[in-house]
Amino acid sequence: MRSVLQPVVTPVAMGRMDRRAIDSGIVGYGLMTMAGSAIAASLLRHYGDASGVDVLCGPGNNGGDGYVAANMLRSSGMSVACYSLGNPAKLTGDAARARDDWDDEILPLEDYVPTNGRVVVDALFGAGLQRDVEGDAARIIAAVNASDIPVIAADLPSGLSGESGRVRGAAFRANRTITFAAPKPGHFLLPGRELCGELEIADIGIPARCIEAEAEGLWLNRPALWRDALPRLVANSHKYTRGHLGVFSGGYGQTGAARLAAMAGLRVGAGLVTVLSPASANAANAAHLTSIMLTTIETGTDLASLLQDTRFNSFVLGPGFGVGEKARDFAERIIAAGRALVLDADGISSFAGFCDRLAEAAANQGANLFLTPHQGEFARLFPQIASDEARSKVEQARSAARKSGAVIIYKGADTVIADPSGRAVICDNAPPWLATAGSGDTLAGLLGGLVAQGMPGFEAACAAAWLHGEAANHAGEGLIAEDLASNLPAFSSFQEN
Repeated sequence: MRSVLQPVVTPVAMGRMDRRAIDSGIVGYGLMTMAGSAIAASLLRHYGDASGVDVLCGPGNNGGDGYVAANMLRSSGMSVACYSLGNPAKLTGDAARARDDWDDEILPLEDYVPTNGRVVVDALFGAGLQRDVEGDAARIIAAVNASDIPVIAADLPSGLSGESGRVRGAAFRANRTITFAAPKPGHFLLPGRELCGELEIADIGIPARCIEAEAEGLWLNRPALWRDALPRLVANSHKYTRGHLGVFSGGYGQTGAARLAAMAGLRVGAGLVTVLSPASANAANAAHLTSIMLTTIETGTDLASLLQDTRFNSFVLGPGFGVGEKARDFAERIIAAGRALVLDADGISSFAGFCDRLAEAAANQGANLFLTPHQGEFARLFPQIASDEARSKVEQARSAARKSGAVIIYKGADTVIADPSGRAVICDNAPPWLATAGSGDTLAGLLGGLVAQGMPGFEAACAAAWLHGEAANHAGEGLIAEDLASNLPAFSSFQEN
């Protein structure tokens, strides 16, 4: 069975989906009942031998989910206690109905004491939190986090922003999080990803049409997004139809990064790959290259001559190259020639303070431009965007893509990819051992190699990031960057998954 796209929705969009579903005739309390049932079912599956359950209920619909779960858990024979933040008599709508269906005592939250052997259901705030957690709620969150008591969070661990994944004052560290209909950005953006534990996405009866109607062009990065755009070999394919990637090398002593990128480009299918090296580094590069070619490029004039060969259709500039005017000149020449350019590492830093110049060049030529910054490089290239902490990493990447006219691969353990149209993905398949020197150079080469083969820019960036993570998973802990290119999965291995 072929997988389908997994949209990621903001809390605001989720609210619209709920309303759309209810307006179509679905009973709101039915949705709440399904949500509470999913929480209870997960708890019984994973903690059925607990001595009891403490359900911490908030002042809104998240609290209503908690009361439903409490009723179902008690019906299953569990010992259950409910605690309320604020006066439960003030609940309205479906949450009030759920409270009324719980016909036992509701204790004040300030009376809750963590008890070993029991499980906590966190139903305080959910994904729509708009303020910092403080007072009794913050105190109890801290006490539970300091204990060994398992926590199951309803929708999102209380205290996390569903949009950004940032902590608002204090947040539970959950063992499991049960979210409803579709995941939220806060489930995957750090530190939210670490605080959610195992994530379950429960179908509570919101029709797919309602989700699709309110989706905002943000997805989890999965092969379903881009596998149909992958390069395909046909009977008459040859090396030139598979594209020619050029990777710029730094000077003597700064050559390894370029070779990592070049090998990745070759392994991902580019027909030819050439390292473009200053004369001082030719001997070092030649000693390590076999299937990858080597050409001397010293000056802008040399590059202009090379660009006369239209078979060079994709370039990677930055790994080990050096920061300065030479990098800016080379980048602008490539863009002016209408070739695809992956600007990485020193190439990005070279445009700190010159982002408008880069964006103008890209806009004038319509070239495929890709920027692959990590957090520090992003802050140098887009200081105003990076300093706006009200924006999530997704919104920062989207703003940077619009400003630069480039596809942005905003790297990290929660890599976000965005293009100027606003499409975006969050990547969640990269293991922590991918954080090693040279892994970013390999990613740049994977992207350059896919683009050289004619893959559309956004899809190529998503595919490169996913393949990068899967190669790391396959290589396992202790990998070094040289391991990544040889551990790439075959394209055929996921085309039907």
